[in-house]
Amino acid sequence: MIKLAYLFPGQASQYPGMGKSLAETFPESKAVFEEADAALGFSISKMCFDGGEEELKLTENTQPAILTVSVAAFRALEKRGIAPDLVAGHSLGEYSALVAAGSLDLATAVRLVRGRGRYMQEAVPPGEGAMAAILGLSPSDVGEICRKAAAGEVVSAANLNSPDQVVISGNAAAVKRAVEIASQSGAKRAVMLPVSAPFHCALMAPAQHRLEPDLRAAKFADLRFPLITNVDAEAITSGSEAREALIRQVTQPVRWLDSIREMIESGVSAFVEVGPGKVLAGLLRQIDRSVRCFGVEDAASFAASVEKIGHARDEGPE
Repeated sequence: MIKLAYLFPGQASQYPGMGKSLAETFPESKAVFEEADAALGFSISKMCFDGGEEELKLTENTQPAILTVSVAAFRALEKRGIAPDLVAGHSLGEYSALVAAGSLDLATAVRLVRGRGRYMQEAVPPGEGAMAAILGLSPSDVGEICRKAAAGEVVSAANLNSPDQVVISGNAAAVKRAVEIASQSGAKRAVMLPVSAPFHCALMAPAQHRLEPDLRAAKFADLRFPLITNVDAEAITSGSEAREALIRQVTQPVRWLDSIREMIESGVSAFVEVGPGKVLAGLLRQIDRSVRCFGVEDAASFAASVEKIGHARDEGPE
């Protein structure tokens, strides 16, 4: 039998209408949206199903919306007896993974990420921070470029996504300098990203300080299956480890490349992207084309993927 991992997406995977067919098709998914609405005190389900792109792009909305859709997709899989051997989530997705693993309850998680989104948004005044994607250079090359570009300001790797995709974050001027240096250093592409705040860098320290008391107050149970953390790219199984990882995650880079490699080295040969979009499937293809990846984001992809996962389980590794 193959070893299966679930991957939960982060910010930038959202789109209008996400989750609607899940709620209409699966009672267990509909219950997730109802629970999230009650926990937040407003209709995150209506925002997902009928909201506009601009509304969904607001960080304090984006984070609970993606988490709710991801958990709704997970519950549909869980209902049919499909369970992962390992889980991981990209940034925000780590909260979804912890709900799936039974460490956080859904109500607690959506409230945490609603606050997390607001704290991150408010950590840096508009226009002072920025992020950029550097394609075609190694993580070590990008690290050296950031050191050259800093000039006393903050610029560093925020998302180590694949062998040739690194997202950087920091003060706007420093990020722009890094983009210019990367372009001159042979990058395939070096582009500023349309984001509202410089995530996963030292400028997020105010957000980390505000979020930490919320995380300390929340109940974290031990995990039903191991989670590979963003900050260390190592497996954890205890609630206390999960809490500490989420605290550190706010200002530290997402080590996604290392996380995927860790799972593959542990024997994972098939992955399921659980939640909206196909961002993580795309990164997985850049990291290792020999592993299989399925996606569950709506009723149609659920039907197709469940059948394929069943066949993969029966066949074993290719």
